[in-house]
Amino acid sequence: MNAQLPNEKFGKPSNMEWDFVGWGDAVNADAIILCKTMKVTYQLSDQVFNNNRTDPDLGSDNIDDFGKNQIDLENVLVKYEFKLRTKILKPEGAKHANIDITYFNVNDNVAISTDVLTDLKIRVFTKNDKGKVEKRNISPDGFVKERIDNNYMVMHVEVPDVDAGSIIEYQYNITSNRPSFLYDWSFQDCIPTVRSKCDIEIPAFLQFKMNVPINKLIQSSVEAGRLAYDTNRADLKRGKTCVTNHYKINGDYILPVDFGLQESQSDGDDKKDIIANFTSQISTPNIPLPAYMPEGVTHLKIK
Repeated sequence: MNAQLPNEKFGKPSNMEWDFVGWGDAVNADAIILCKTMKVTYQLSDQVFNNNRTDPDLGSDNIDDFGKNQIDLENVLVKYEFKLRTKILKPEGAKHANIDITYFNVNDNVAISTDVLTDLKIRVFTKNDKGKVEKRNISPDGFVKERIDNNYMVMHVEVPDVDAGSIIEYQYNITSNRPSFLYDWSFQDCIPTVRSKCDIEIPAFLQFKMNVPINKLIQSSVEAGRLAYDTNRADLKRGKTCVTNHYKINGDYILPVDFGLQESQSDGDDKKDIIANFTSQISTPNIPLPAYMPEGVTHLKIK
């Protein structure tokens, strides 16, 4: 079953996705999520360091020397890329073509910490009577913003004229200037999910404690990487990248929340578990990471 996974490149549903109607207990679902992904990267500039100019050993050339450099968080951005592809299996499943996107947005014109939602694109794919794929773009005229409290907004999107067999794609970006915060990610939804994926690359000067669901359907890994940063300095010849912790978390063939999972416990009783969300919290990690902070150095220095 795991050999049949959807195409993660958006814009053209694969033959597998056109033919797919579910699996096991999910075969009678009204709709299924074929693929949903969250990619997180950080954007750094050469002003990310509040350099002590009196010390020639400090500066962007030793970008990985966290024990000496001081981090200015005002020059660190978090870039999110979200993608979602859903297939409608029954006429009554058309409601699952609609989405609500919740994002941080402070109800204050002078607020510094406010996330920005951009590049929302929606496409509907259908097959005509001759089996030819037809694509339709949804106009942003129908997107509706609603404030739910002083800190969060919701973008409501209703997709019209979908029916059994339709495939709907969403993609959008969020830019945040809150580098010590990451959005949670839910692997389970109200309908079955074939593939759910997080790809998160975090500069090592930000250390997070990751709460990854421990479940046979969820696979996670972390490895050291390097992240380039923007610079306009002609004299910068070294230190154009910084070391990162690169997390990859995948979940495949996940039943909706109502089903849960039957797992045997140590006392012999069965327990119906709900797959937890992926969450993160800024802290000193309690698990080994490829990229370590120097001994005795706090997880973050803030200007």
